[in-house]
This record gives sequence, C-alpha cells and structure tokens, in this order.
Amino acid sequence: MKIFNTMSGKKEELKTINEGEVKIYACGPTVYNYIHIGNARPICVFDILRRYLEYRGYKVTFVQNFTDIDDKIIKRANEENSDYKTVSEKYISEYKTDAKGLNVRDATIHPKATENIQQMLDMIKNLEEKGYAYSTEYGDVYFRTGKFKEYGKLSHQPLEDLQAGARIQIGETKEDPMDFALWKGAKEGEPSWTSPWGEGRPGWHIECSCMAKRYLGDTIDIHCGGQDLIFPHHENEIAQSECSNGVPFAHYWMHNGYINVDNKKMSKSLGNFFTVRDVANEYGYEPIRYLMVSSHYRSPINYSIDIIKQCQAALDRLYNCREDLQFLTANSSGQIRPEEEEIRAKLLTHKDDFIEAMEDDLNTADAISALFELARDINSNLNSRTKPSKELCEFALSLYTELADVLGLLYTEKEKGIDEEVQELIDLRTQARQQKNWAEADRIRDELKNRGITIKDTPNGTIIVAE
Repeated sequence: MKIFNTMSGKKEELKTINEGEVKIYACGPTVYNYIHIGNARPICVFDILRRYLEYRGYKVTFVQNFTDIDDKIIKRANEENSDYKTVSEKYISEYKTDAKGLNVRDATIHPKATENIQQMLDMIKNLEEKGYAYSTEYGDVYFRTGKFKEYGKLSHQPLEDLQAGARIQIGETKEDPMDFALWKGAKEGEPSWTSPWGEGRPGWHIECSCMAKRYLGDTIDIHCGGQDLIFPHHENEIAQSECSNGVPFAHYWMHNGYINVDNKKMSKSLGNFFTVRDVANEYGYEPIRYLMVSSHYRSPINYSIDIIKQCQAALDRLYNCREDLQFLTANSSGQIRPEEEEIRAKLLTHKDDFIEAMEDDLNTADAISALFELARDINSNLNSRTKPSKELCEFALSLYTELADVLGLLYTEKEKGIDEEVQELIDLRTQARQQKNWAEADRIRDELKNRGITIKDTPNGTIIVAE
C-alpha cells in the first residue's frame, strides 16, 4: 500500500515498524461542544484507514485521544456555571453518540489528557534537563523552538518564515515569539495540577506527544489528523517528542482536506456552521459518512443540502441492489452452474479494482466507483435474471457486503413495517396481477406507497421495500 506522507510530500510504500502490525495515533476532539461536519471527516476517513488495514490482515492499534482540559472547555464550564469535568464528560458522551451514528468503530484506546498528567510532567522535566524547555516566574514552561534545528520540517516552512508571523501575547514571558507552552501556570478559578513549577495545567501540544508515547511507543507508524493540525500542533508534537525521545516521532503523516459549506469556509460568523447532530436529525447519519468518503481524503469537499441529498440518493441505489440480492438469495436454490462461472469471475474483477484503489493512498472515491460497478453487474446478471443459483447469489451478496463494510457503508437496517393490513393489500395486488387486472394492481401499489411501502416486481417475485 502507498500513502501520501505529508513529511516527504510524496507517496510512499507503507512499511511498518513490526511486520503485520500498524500503530496509528489520530488526534481526537476537544470536547466542549457537539462535533461539526468538519470534525466528521477525519473521524470517518481514518476509521476507513483502520478498517482497510485490518481487512488486509494487519493487527491495528488505533489510539484516538480526547482533549478534556482546554481554554474552550474552561470557557464553556464558566458559561454553564459548571466545571471542566462535567462539560468534558457530557461532550465525550455526545461524541460517542455521533461516532456510533457515523458507524465509526471505537478506538483501541481512547485516552483522556487528564489521565496522563504525570506522563506530561515527566516529558517536560526531561526537555528542561536537556535545555529544550525553560520556566518563567509565572509558573509557565515553554519549548525553545530555535534549539530544534528541524522545526518546520512537516509544514515545509523554514523557521525564519514562521517567525515572521509570531507574536508574544499579553501575559507571556517567552524568550522568543516562536516558543510554545508546555505547561501553563494556574490562573484564578481554573482547574490545576501540582507540578515542579507550581500549580498549573498542560499546554495543548504536549498532550498528544505523551499519549502517543505511553500507548504506542517512542516511534509510531502513522500519525493522522485534519490538515489544519499540520501547523502548529503536529509541528510542535514532533519537536517535543523527538527532542525528548531522541528518535523519529512518526514514520508517516496523513492529513485530510478541508470541508467548505456552499463553497465557503465554515464558520459561525457566516451562519454556515452545522453540527453532525443537526444534519443527522434531518437527513440521517449515513449520508454524512458517504459524503466524507465519496472524495479522495486529501481533496477539499463541499457540503450543501443538494449534495447531502445526492448522497442519500446514491445510498438508496446501493441499498436497493442489496435488498434485491437478499430477496433473491432467500428464494433461490442449488449450486453454481457452469454457465455462471463467468459471472462470478466478472464480479471478482470489481474486488480487484476496489483493492487497487484503496492501495493507492486510500482512494475511497475510486473504491466507491468499484462498488457501484459491482452493483451494476449484480443487477444485470443476477437481479434481472430468472432463478440464478443460490450459491452464486450467496457469493455475490458476501462480496458486496464485504466491500461495503470496508468503507463502513450499508449499516442502516430499514424497518419493513409490514402489518396484517399491509400484507393483505400486497396479497390482493398479487391476485390482481395474476388476473391481469393492471388498473387494480396499480391502485394498490399507489396506496402502499402512500403508507411508505414500495413494491418492486422482479422476474423472481415481488420485493417489498420500506421507505
């Protein structure tokens, strides 16, 4: 498999530290609010990366953190006359609800920043002893960016260019504007922990360095997150980790592209800010997931109501193929016949196309195209045929489900909603068709549709689809 490495700026063959194993760290949410649709993209994209690697036989250890102490969390707690722990626990729970709705698997480990304070203190102390960190009279501890000569290697910007936009904020006593906080001295009314530099709390960047080290080791295979994290967050993680540990932090860096709303950057000030929960309440979770994987993960994507409706329509086509195939499988019999071997071989070519796409830097856009091509051939070679063998139907259904599952799609079970009255109407329609009373059959079909039941007539019988 080849993946685009942000560090090198090119595609590289994936070679893991331990053969057959992959260690992945994904930056998780800061839990002070519901996740928005921009947050949903890395969550879905790197869930698919994990699924695909497992599909290919790797043992994956996937760590995704929760930042549960932060300025935004403290601000929300003050607004709600609450405390940081209550706020963070609430939104961790809400995140899990949305992640489940998006069919995102739980991480192998979901560490919280506040559960790793000692690890942060140890790393900061180590950096201080090596001369990479210094404390101030206010109890703050900063990283000496200028001492790390490779700073900027991920964002591909020399330190001089980065320094041009750096500023020292009011209340900061840095040696250099580019230096960043490892530890923040306590302010009145804020949560704090005891440290060698006095009461305080961790800076944002140190959290991920320490959690990655604790749960995955000094060097990991893949570090991933949104494009917005390249600088300064991931750049700072590299500086801290490599200066403290003395070895490369991660071999591969993967970053997903931005999401725009109606071709504009999403922001609360523009009034185009949408949470996953809001969109899901209107259109369901699965169209959101489909949107996130319908384009290559490094490409920017656009969200709009029209586009999410197009995602719904695309999913409907995929579901219709599966429902027809499930019906056919349940109503067929026999082993595969010689003339059907060619069909089975043709269906397998789409699996080859699917794998080829995914091996090429997780190209989910082409992978979904392969899934649609598989659906097209299933429809033309099985669903439209009279009585294909059960063995062929089972093979096609298994293959179709297998590929959809790698993308995390087709996970919503539809309720049929067939009560006795509806079943009676279906039976009357069948009788009308047998009597060639097409007008009556059409009338009953329309009545059923008004009740949310769609009837599909196939060469192999009538299929009932709940809308």
